[in-house]
Amino acid sequence: MHKMFIELMVLVGMAVLSKGAIQRPDYDDTPNPEFLNPSWMASIPDDQLLSEVTMPGTHNTMALYGGVYAECQTWSLASQLQAGVRFLDVRVRHVKGNLTIHHGVSYQRAHFGHVLEGVSKFLQEFPSETVLMRVKEEFSETYDIYGAVVSYIHRYAHWDLLWHSRLVPTMGEARGKLIILQDFSGPDLGMRYGSMDIADDWKVPTLLHVEEKWQSVYDHLEAAPTGNKAQIFLTFSSGAGVLAYPRAVAQRINLQLYDYLRAKTDLNQRFGIICMDFPASPMIQMIIDFQLKEVEKKRQAFDSVLNKFNLKYTFSSLRQKMTHKAVNV
Repeated sequence: MHKMFIELMVLVGMAVLSKGAIQRPDYDDTPNPEFLNPSWMASIPDDQLLSEVTMPGTHNTMALYGGVYAECQTWSLASQLQAGVRFLDVRVRHVKGNLTIHHGVSYQRAHFGHVLEGVSKFLQEFPSETVLMRVKEEFSETYDIYGAVVSYIHRYAHWDLLWHSRLVPTMGEARGKLIILQDFSGPDLGMRYGSMDIADDWKVPTLLHVEEKWQSVYDHLEAAPTGNKAQIFLTFSSGAGVLAYPRAVAQRINLQLYDYLRAKTDLNQRFGIICMDFPASPMIQMIIDFQLKEVEKKRQAFDSVLNKFNLKYTFSSLRQKMTHKAVNV
């Protein structure tokens, strides 16, 4: 009873602290991102596999309503994409062919068509980018959403918008495409969600269990750089429970994640997709920078080889000219 009382007091304290909007380098529950990064994938080489890209994502992307136990984000879908988010976690309720967006019992004032329209509009404006989207049934148990998903794609987007393969594409193949990570049965629409290496230990019973959650995140991020480069790694930093709602968990985990990544900034490593609740623009930028530094490293190496070749060619040409002059003399 004493332990439960302490946990409840911690929860009440966090609720009081979380009432006002917060914008930190790691955590942001204000309505708008601090800054935007809409076309960061343009610098990635076309021949680089998407599984080698480090990218930011959001857990329960459309969960903006329903109170502290349901809300996982405060930015709109358009703002998330403009800020640099490239992995979306979309949950649909299936009722008589309709796909509404839910987080548990909480209706999110949108349907799947709104998501498709938003992604399609973004990719038309920024064709250098790609968007990966997990689609999962939530708050309904029909286990038969394939037909409805296909219908929505035809009505609110277009068939050619999708990447139609289970194989991991290169960046060149993925540009301008929506890659559905299919977390439901039926014929292939894109890649299978279960094909990825996933860490999603979302159950955090109380705030006293946050460290256990962080250990799961830490272990998976540590494994990603040396993991199978042909397989996409996906790490969820999000979590919740009866005595640990998403904001409270994110305020703690995001800070640890930010410090962890900041300590790795001098390394060129692949971390895969890092999926978060309430990410901040500086955190997103830090995640993006791992990929850009790797690209810059490759470019510098290429330039170095090219410069050596040019220098060698210059000396060789000069030597031939001097030899030619000596023979003429």
